[in-house]
This record gives sequence, structure tokens and C-alpha cells, in this order.
Amino acid sequence: MATKYIFVTGGVTSSLGKGIISASLAKLLQARGFSVTIQKFDPYINIDPGTLNPYEHGECYVTEDGAETDLDLGHYERFLNVPTSQANNVTTGRIYYNVIMQEREGAYLGKTVQVIPHITDEIKRRMLLLGESGEYDIVITEIGGCVGDIESLPFIEAVRQLRWELGVHESCVIHLTLVPFLKAAGELKTKPTQHSVRDLSEAGVQPDILVCRSEYPIPSDLRKKIALFCNVKINSVIESLDADTIYDVPLLMRKEKLDERVISKLKLPHRADPNLDSWKEFLGRLKNPTSEVNIALVGKYVELPDAYKSIVEAFVHAGSANECKVNIKWFQSENITDDNVAGLLKDMDGVLVAPGFGERGFKGKLEAIRFVRENNIPFMGICLGMQCAAVEFARNVLGLEGAASTEMDAETQHPVIDMMEDQKQITQKGGTMRLGAYTCELKKGSKAYSIYGKSKISERHRHRYEFNNKYLAAFEQAGMMATGINPDTGLVEVIELQNHPWFVAAQYHPELKSTVLNPHPLFVKFVKAASNYRKS
Repeated sequence: MATKYIFVTGGVTSSLGKGIISASLAKLLQARGFSVTIQKFDPYINIDPGTLNPYEHGECYVTEDGAETDLDLGHYERFLNVPTSQANNVTTGRIYYNVIMQEREGAYLGKTVQVIPHITDEIKRRMLLLGESGEYDIVITEIGGCVGDIESLPFIEAVRQLRWELGVHESCVIHLTLVPFLKAAGELKTKPTQHSVRDLSEAGVQPDILVCRSEYPIPSDLRKKIALFCNVKINSVIESLDADTIYDVPLLMRKEKLDERVISKLKLPHRADPNLDSWKEFLGRLKNPTSEVNIALVGKYVELPDAYKSIVEAFVHAGSANECKVNIKWFQSENITDDNVAGLLKDMDGVLVAPGFGERGFKGKLEAIRFVRENNIPFMGICLGMQCAAVEFARNVLGLEGAASTEMDAETQHPVIDMMEDQKQITQKGGTMRLGAYTCELKKGSKAYSIYGKSKISERHRHRYEFNNKYLAAFEQAGMMATGINPDTGLVEVIELQNHPWFVAAQYHPELKSTVLNPHPLFVKFVKAASNYRKS
């Protein structure tokens, strides 16, 4: 069977949930036995989101092969339980960069390089790349931004050309719109959807299926009206209501028969009904917890929860595994001081100090860690959180005054966290950190070993600074053990505190590998430790 292509576009407004709809559809098709992948095309000019402030675009998601990508790729992996790669996220910046590099090499033989055909050809090449690998029956392409925006025009044009080239039943376009409810008039309005579909049609792309986001059910007369004005069949007008959790969406889309409409449009072989048993079990545990815990998330971007999207979702997976409701309490690390830390954290069953870059909020993170270390509250540190745990220990236990990371204080007498040697020569910021999956050896008998249940693990990284091994002997003598080490470089990956019920910090990002069907063991055991702490 030749690979089939599904394009997902959005209109009216951004943030309607194209990523969740794409991931949900992919899940339903996967549950029917098709092999599916999803790719995201982003219309911004950054080559990747690696240098973007999390407030701009939420977290930066890192793949196994070290690509810094859009947070939607996190949803794809969490839903499908299949890793994505560099090829699954493409930006306008990347497309233009490739074309300009080819132009400099003389690849266009003196031709004038233009948006059509050169930019659109490169977009089409990237759209087909994963399909041509032979690994997938279906490739879903989500196009970021809104139809009608100047920046997404070349992508829509590429879709128009591709549909023509691929043939009638080889591709399908799903357009996501909003059907708002006007309180004053007391009714749902279809006009924004009509305008959005008109914009898409003017660009030469007629959608096959409309997914209408709404806060209220869309009655059948309105569905008829939308179908009539937008040239789609009435059974291809799909209602997408707000859900309690994003993990409900595959089941809601199944009820609306989204997967069946796609199968019929693409003339796919009818395989068995989707097997969603394990998904439903996960939801059952998630919605019927037998206990709850309060976990503090201490970070510097807490005003935008999307900045820590993967961590939040890893807690959802771990909560379900423990049949425990995880209440995340957000703490801006800038606001935590020696005077208020006890009052802020006293009712917490566990504290996670989040990753981040830069000096802002650093002191507050150290105060939070000192409090949980001294009061035996379960603690987990991720990336910068692990580095903070090392700095706090150096200052308050080893008595190394002014100990710091050279990221925060280049002149420190005690650089317990220092820039990696191979990073010191680098001047470019984008895509130059230690990125992607690296192996780690866990020491037998350690807490980390018992959490993972094995000695060799692979986890994803995104950092420039590392634990300075000159201080390792002093740390271990005082009870802070390095229990995870990179076998090739000797870099410290995991530290844990002896004589503490649960104090584990990792240089890598465990949250990036947590999925619905494979919740991450570190999060599962952390939630369990928090639950035990609460009971005691």
C-alpha cells in the first residue's frame, strides 16, 4: 500500500488544538493496525524553537536524535508511544535555509529562486520525506498557524500542489475551526467557520473534513448549514467539545467517527475496530484515583504551564499508574526566600525543581531544595534542578562558601557546576548544546537502580553545564552519591542523597520519555514516595 497523506490546518484562531486532534486521529488509526507518524510544519523563521523563550512558544521538546522541536511533538510521542525525530518538525526558517544553501552551491543553474516553485518544492519534499521511508502507511502533517496568515501561505500552496500530484484518494485535508457561542444572542455562530473555509478554498484547497471546536454541542441543523456553506458532507462535520483531559479526545473523536471518515476518504482497507483497551484502562485509573498528593513545581516560567508541558503530562501518567490524583502547585522561584520557604512548602508532599536557563530565580530554587533536604520531603530535580541540588549541598553541607554554577557566577571560587569542555569553544547558541539521547550506567544498590530496575538506561539531554567531577569525592564522603554516570565521558547523570527518604536529581530530562502506555519510572516512584510521605 502506498503511503497516504493527511493534512491538518486550522482557522479562525490559533490554539484550537490541532496537535491534540492530529495525535488523537493518529492514535485511532494506529489502534486499527496502521503504522502512523505525525509531522509539524511551523511557519516561523527560527530554524528551530531551541533559542525561543518558553513564554513565546511553550517548552522546547527534544527528540532522541537531538532535534529541538515544537511541544506538539511531545503530544505525538505521548499518544503514539513511538519516537519522533529531526524529520518530524520543519520550520519556514529551515526551508529557506536549505534553499539558500543550495542556491549558494549553484544548484539552481542561474535560475531566479522564487517562492513558487523553489520554496514550495522544498516544502513538498519535506512533506513526503517520512512517507518515502517505507515505514508508514499514513503520514499526518499538521500545519502551524492560521489559514489566512501571510506566513502559512507557502505551506497551503504546497498542499494544493501535492493533492493534485498525489491523486484523489491519496490525501485528505482536515480543517479545524471554531464555532463560538455568543452569550448576548444565546446561540452558536457558524460565520467564522464559513470565512475560514472560504480563505482555505481561495488558496485552492477544499477541506474534506471539518472539525468544529465548540463549548456547546452543535445541533444537526447547524451541522447541515456548515456542510452546505462549506462544501463538505454532513457526516464530515465533526464536533469537538472541550474535554476534561486531552486523553479523552481519541475516544470523543471515535464517537464522532473521525477515523471512519478518514478511512472512507482515503479508501483505506477496513481493518478491525480500534483496540483501545489499554487506553481506557489508563483513563479509568486517571479518573478514579484512590488517593491524592500535592506536589510543588518550582520554576521560573510558571506563569505559562506550557513551558513545563512534558513534566505536567508525566505527572498525569504517573498519577494514573499510582491511582493517585497529582495536584501540581506552581511556585515562582523568584518569590521563594529563606523567610517564606517553610510557609510556602510546608503542606507539600513532594517538590520538583524544574529545568531552565539563566540566573533569575536561582536563589529561590536553592532555598526550596535546602528546605526539602532538611525536612525529609521527597525531592526530584531535573537538569538545572539537579545542578541547583549540587550547589545547595556544596554551600550548606560542605561549607564551600559562594559555590555556584559558572552559568550564574563565572568568577566563583567553587565551580561545582561548570561548562563542559567541548562547549567552551562554541559561539553559536542555536542547536549547539548537548542534545538528544545518551546512555547512563546506574550503580547497583542505588535508589536510581531500584527505580529503573536495570543498570543501563538511555535518556535525553539539553544542557551546556555539568557536574564538576573535581568535587565528586567530597560530595560522596558527605553522603551525596553520584549513582548514574555516562560510561563514555564520566559525566555525572544522577545524584541522590543517602539518609533521605527520596532525594533524586537527574542531569537529563526524564519527562521527555514518559508516555500514556509507558509512564516514566522516575515520576511513578516519585509520586509513590510523595504518597507515602503524605500517609506518614
